[in-house]
Amino acid sequence: MMELYLDLHSQPCRSVFLFAKAVGIPFEFKLVELSAGHQYSEEFGKINIMRKVPVMKDGSFVLTESVAILKYMLQKHSSSVADHWYPADLQQRACVNEYLSWQHMNLRAQGSKVFLLRALFPVIMGSEVPKEKMDAAVQDLNQSLQMLEDKFLQNKPFIVGDKISLADLVAIVEIMQPVATGLDLFEGRPKLTTWRERVKKAIGEKLFAEAHEVIMKVGSLPQKMENNSNLELLKPKFQKLFS
Repeated sequence: MMELYLDLHSQPCRSVFLFAKAVGIPFEFKLVELSAGHQYSEEFGKINIMRKVPVMKDGSFVLTESVAILKYMLQKHSSSVADHWYPADLQQRACVNEYLSWQHMNLRAQGSKVFLLRALFPVIMGSEVPKEKMDAAVQDLNQSLQMLEDKFLQNKPFIVGDKISLADLVAIVEIMQPVATGLDLFEGRPKLTTWRERVKKAIGEKLFAEAHEVIMKVGSLPQKMENNSNLELLKPKFQKLFS
């Protein structure tokens, strides 16, 4: 059986988990608890030298990037996965790929930055985030959300037409990351709010809640990390990211 190495605090892990569950792809869940430093273990290093999740292991074949994992699972199980997830139509598929390419350096990058600043910066750096740095990060994120609405959603039910695709799945998990810190990104955005409800319904509200249960309790993460011996390893990374 395929193995998925995941921590559902991670947005890409949630997209892989949600897709596999939603379409009925069997897998063994292998927890890699990032807050406990499991990614630095010798055992995990043999599976992924980059020490990141998600990781998919299918027999002896290993993939370490979420979008590649999503497409692999979809194409391997194409006979049982509905076409709307990654349409066979050339232009519709191109639109899914366009969003997946855009989001890395936009919604994903900016949502992750806001999450890290709000949830982890104080515990790792031992100080509060400077207000101007936080305000700038939130402003950048709001610009990406506006682009999601204006360029990708427009007046459609989903990013690519009338049904959910990988693009919607990847988008929603990224938005939920800063939302979990108490930042209401849907306030004043009725189009985005309606789209979120459609996505939850298409995935299944129970499954959506299951996937996001851990991240919605992110307030307890700093306490878990306080006694983590690997905490010092993160300080140089945060200094580089947020200097």
